This record gives sequence, structure tokens and C-alpha cells, in this order.
Amino acid sequence: MEVLRESAKIPETFLLGSNRLMHQFITTEDELNELCDSLSSADTIAFDTEFISENTYRPQLCLIQISAGSIQAIIDPLKVTDIQPFWKLIAEGNQKTIVHAGREEVGFCLRATGKAPANLFDVQIASGLIGLEYPAGYRTLVKKLLQKSPAKDQTRSDWQKRPLSKKQLEYAMGDVIYLERMEQKISKKLGKLDRLSWLEEEMQSWLVQVHESHDRKRWRRVSGISGLSRRNKAIVRELFFWREQTAEKRNMPVRRVLRDDLIIEMAKHPPSTVEQIKNIRGMERGDLRKVLPEIAACVKTGLEVSDNDLPKSQPRKEMPPQLNMLGQLLSSALQTICHKSQLATSIVGNPSDVRELIAYRLGLRGQEEPPKLTQTWRAELVGILLEDLLRGKVTVRIEDPHSTLPLDFEYRNAAESSD
Repeated sequence: MEVLRESAKIPETFLLGSNRLMHQFITTEDELNELCDSLSSADTIAFDTEFISENTYRPQLCLIQISAGSIQAIIDPLKVTDIQPFWKLIAEGNQKTIVHAGREEVGFCLRATGKAPANLFDVQIASGLIGLEYPAGYRTLVKKLLQKSPAKDQTRSDWQKRPLSKKQLEYAMGDVIYLERMEQKISKKLGKLDRLSWLEEEMQSWLVQVHESHDRKRWRRVSGISGLSRRNKAIVRELFFWREQTAEKRNMPVRRVLRDDLIIEMAKHPPSTVEQIKNIRGMERGDLRKVLPEIAACVKTGLEVSDNDLPKSQPRKEMPPQLNMLGQLLSSALQTICHKSQLATSIVGNPSDVRELIAYRLGLRGQEEPPKLTQTWRAELVGILLEDLLRGKVTVRIEDPHSTLPLDFEYRNAAESSD
């Protein structure tokens, strides 16, 4: 297999398949600085990453692929020890930054600079706003938007291994070279549909979620936590934070430190001694035996925390039986509206969002944030119609049972509404 020559003086170059495009392979700080100088005047920078996450606390960055007009490059973070200039450029520049499903790309930038990439455009999110499926994979979007078929034979490649083969680098570069063209096509369609402001709102909301996932430890997401008492949840919280700290210290995935089901077991039936913890099935691993006193201390802390410091619970009214029936009806209405409006239903809302809207309007929720379907562009597009359906102001009829969209909606006139 052909392998690229590594050079410490000038960036290596290679040709990408039949496109005959020359790409730089960046392996030194000097090469990186020259690349960043070239990128500083770019209007758009598309980038993607290859990383390994199976064996470390955080994903290990292995490659950064970049496409910006005539500039095509791959940075090797395992060779370039300081890639801060690139992240600073991405976070602080004036360019439009293009990614696909860029949660990890944003994460790398956040950890490096404390900021997200500037003027971010995620083609996966944007494509849902023009009626394509959501969430759609990169190759699916390339095929639908550009009628191209990127290679997919290196999806399980070991990106840590060096040297990398030409085939690996061609595959990696294929994950980024189409992003600019897809962004242009999607943006043009968004402009025609007058939805560019919608995308801006979606990107802001999505970035808030990504920030929270990095800034906040989501202990409430431990599998099996539903139904536990506040005291039990306090134990889960203590064990969760201990697991996070231990995983980061050892640089290993959290699931290898302590499984969710073991956390829940100790929360449900709190052991009072190290010996009792030792007898729990699943705790027999040698590495766990070494930290049993630490685990016991977490359980003890959870049991002794004051009532004021227990996790807050949000009492909710029992949902009436008609909620499911109304949810099914309005979910069908949501799907119809989205298809007719050239929107992916899943980016607008799901059945759970519909039930939240119904419960909110029927007074079955506490003083919480209004449901997603009652906010911003979603309220204009579907929220108002769904609420009018609930109030009886709109009727649903079958327009054509042979159609893929058989339902239609009609507003009742004042005389009908008063009957």
C-alpha cells in the first residue's frame, strides 16, 4: 500500500482520487502557521475531524481536515504538538465555519479556546430546514444535494496509527471537500424559503446544548434514575461526580470506571459497609476493589446530605388518559404540516414535544419553560395551528386517502364555532 512520505521542511501533498486536487499534509508548527496565515482571509472554512474515543476520557483528536476555497489541507495533531493557532483562528475569525454534525468539532474548539467556532453553519441541521431527512449522514446529504458518492471504506480505520496511508487520507479529505458546495446549495434554498433566520435560531439553540454538555455534568441522565427518591438520587449524584473525576484522572471512558446499573443498584439499596459493596455482583473487578472505600464514602455522603441540598424534584400532575389519543392526532397533524412546508418533521418536534404542548395548554404542567413548539418559528409554523386544533377552531378532514399526505385542515367559521 502506498504510504505518504513525511517531511519536516515543507508540507507533503497528495492527489485526491479522480478530482486531481492537490492537498497539503501539515506535520509541523511552521507549516501550521503558514496554513493559518492563508486561511485568515478566507470567507468560509469547512472542517472535519477524525478522532478515537473508545479508550480515553475525552476523544483523542487524530486529524483535522480543512477545505477553504482553493486551500485543501489535513493537519496531523499527533505530529503538530501545538494546534492552538488553528483553533484560535476558527473561534475568533470572521469567516463562516461549516461542519456536518459538528458536536465533536465544537467540543474540540471549546476545550482549546473556551469558544465555539465563529459563524457556525451545520449542514446536517440546515438540511432539515429545507425538507431533507434529519438527522442525515454526510454521505446521504452529498448524494442528495450533489449527486456524488464519497468513499466509505475507511469508517473503522485506526486514525492513531502512523504512518497513515494515502487511502486513509483520501477518505478523510472526502469528509470535508463537499461541505462548502452543500452549504451554498442549502443556503440558497433557505433564502428562497425565507428561513435563514430560522437556521440562526437553531444554531444558537444547538450551541447552548453543546456548551451545557461540556460545562455541566449530567448526572440526571444515568440510566435507570427515573422513579428514585430524592435521597436515592443524591447517592447517584455523588457516585456520578466521583466517576467523572476518576475517569478524567485515569484518562479512560466513564463506563469503564463504574457502570450505570451498579450506581443505580447502590442508590436503591445503599450499602453501609465496604464489605456489602464488595458483595454486589459486578463489583468483583480488581481495579474496583482498590477504590471501594471511596465508593462507600460517596454513598455515605449521599445518605447524610441535608434535606435542603437534596436534588430538586418537579412534581407533575398525573396525565389524563386522553393525552395519548390527542398526542397521536396532533402528531399526525405535525407530520402533515411539516411535509407540506418542506421541513423534516424530526427537526421541528417529536411526539414527546406534542404531548408537552398539550399538557401545557391543558394546565397539566408546572411553572416550567414553555414547550418548544410554542417558541420562535415553530410557534408560527405549527404551534398556533396545533393549539387551534385543541380549541376546536380547526377541523381535520381526509382530503385524499390515496395520498401520502391525506389530511387537510380547515378553520371553522364563527357560526360553527358558536354551535
